[in-house]
Amino acid sequence: MKIAVITGASSGLGTEYAKAVDKMRQDIDEIWLLARREDKLLEVASLLNTKTRAVKCDITKDDCINEFVNLLKSENAEIKLLINNAGFGKLGYFYDISTEDNAGMIRLNCEALTVMTSVSLPFMKENSEIINTCSIASFAPNSRMAVYSSTKAYVMSFSRALRQELKTCKINVLSVCPGPMETEFLSLAGINKGDSKTFDTLPRDNAQKVAEHSLKASLKKKAVFADHIFYKFYRFASKILPTGIVMKMAKT
Repeated sequence: MKIAVITGASSGLGTEYAKAVDKMRQDIDEIWLLARREDKLLEVASLLNTKTRAVKCDITKDDCINEFVNLLKSENAEIKLLINNAGFGKLGYFYDISTEDNAGMIRLNCEALTVMTSVSLPFMKENSEIINTCSIASFAPNSRMAVYSSTKAYVMSFSRALRQELKTCKINVLSVCPGPMETEFLSLAGINKGDSKTFDTLPRDNAQKVAEHSLKASLKKKAVFADHIFYKFYRFASKILPTGIVMKMAKT
């Protein structure tokens, strides 16, 4: 049984990934949606035509990861597509954000993503795909999002290195770098209108388009994907300009 596994699938980009996989990937027999909110997962599952399994799972917890692995074994599942989408951010000065939130971003955005990838790889074969939700915040350090942008820089570096390692296995790893989207992420991050001139003026990405277009980029074996032309330019600028200048450009 060939499956797609999507973490953080209960809302926002994760939900759009579920719908995009359902629409675009006829090679997937079953979609597994992972998140903590089972009621939301069931709502998403009801929207899909592909057979779907709602897996209530906090991927930061060892016991949940063990249960996920045991489920893979019992179902004799082959992971054709792994979408590591779970993550969160917080806007604010480092010293104003709680220790719990700062540590939580590292735990979910970095550690849990790494663990999910590690336990999933043994269930993947040639021509499987890994999509890691990164961010434009990975392009340069961001003041008032010091930890979040650092976690996404980790995701970018990890994804690029892992992609190189897995070339012999013919497994592609794609870093998806969206800008702000009208999803739960903004409110949970404490980013409301007026809180940041940068966020108020940045062009919004469309979550549905990001999901669909990045799935196409993954099939084309791309390494990094940014959808909006503005963010493609920002990524290019971050490569050629001094970091200090880019940080001023991206000041939140």
